[in-house]
Amino acid sequence: MYKKNRGISRRNLILGSSAFAAGITLNPYSSKAYGSKEDNKLNFYNWDTYIGENTLSDFKSETGVTTKIDFFADNDELFAKLREGNPGYDVIVPSNNFVEKMIAANMLSPLNHRKIKNISNLETRFLDSSFDKNRKYSLPYMWGTMGIGYAKDKVKEIPDSWSFIYESDKYSGKIAMLSEAADVIGMGLKYLGHSINTKNLSHYKEVEELIISQKKHIKVFAEDNGQDLLASRDVYLAQEWNGDIGQVMLEDNNIDYLLPKEGSLIWEDCLCIPNGAPHPNNAHKFINYLYDASVGAEIADYIQYATPNKAARNLLGDDYNKNTSIFPEESVLEKCESALYLGEDVQRIIEDSWTRIRAA
Repeated sequence: MYKKNRGISRRNLILGSSAFAAGITLNPYSSKAYGSKEDNKLNFYNWDTYIGENTLSDFKSETGVTTKIDFFADNDELFAKLREGNPGYDVIVPSNNFVEKMIAANMLSPLNHRKIKNISNLETRFLDSSFDKNRKYSLPYMWGTMGIGYAKDKVKEIPDSWSFIYESDKYSGKIAMLSEAADVIGMGLKYLGHSINTKNLSHYKEVEELIISQKKHIKVFAEDNGQDLLASRDVYLAQEWNGDIGQVMLEDNNIDYLLPKEGSLIWEDCLCIPNGAPHPNNAHKFINYLYDASVGAEIADYIQYATPNKAARNLLGDDYNKNTSIFPEESVLEKCESALYLGEDVQRIIEDSWTRIRAA
């Protein structure tokens, strides 16, 4: 059984002592600084609070490779950072629809599966995907859902519908939405009974009007910190990723998470090597390390997201494997959809709509 080791909050710890030990920098890199010869360095671009407590320092101890990590708040930021060329990252963690988008834009390098022996630890269903056939460019890191996190001591009923976020004034000023256009608009589509992958312009207009009408009740479009706002009770309801809410649930029994009855998004974050990575061998070595059973268990237990690593799950107990905020019931998942890359025309519709929403 994998031994848990919890202490101060993950956000504080990752940005504090562990970050220092791993050599974190928040500055962009220049690939020229590393030259053509690969050295014992790795540049990792990841979501905040999305790695184990000791993963990076342990990786250095085992391999001699020092990892530097930068954080992004959403996929749009990640894409924009690499669109004009890789500033020096070796491993990145885009979500499934952005993997598809980056493949189309020729931004990713093919993976050498022979260098990733621990791929055998993955569940079989993750070894192929609709957005990356045969996993040529990506491998799964974590998967999960988007739903509603809420404070049970402030919200007396069960907020089992997206209406609590998108069309209710009951908790006016105490509601957080996410900050990524596709997510906020996508869940609005789901609430209104449309597919999150619709290409119907009228559906997007309908959601735009809905969100603009609701804006007066929204406290913030939160950039990857809705769980913190919920923990501090700055908000009582937060549209958030299941693992982020799961982290604060471990520390606060009055916080809970659910999937709304209309359905939601099921997502997969992936490990990819961008074109121009200065340390591609170390990138493969790092991905292989993350798929080690004990390493994967430590990460999953710490960040409370669903791992695709079956060997890691076997090391974790029922409090993880039977936690429905991490692994929802299949009957609930049946109402969820994965986001697809719908092309630049639909992307412009979403971005233009989001611009009007934020300006309203």
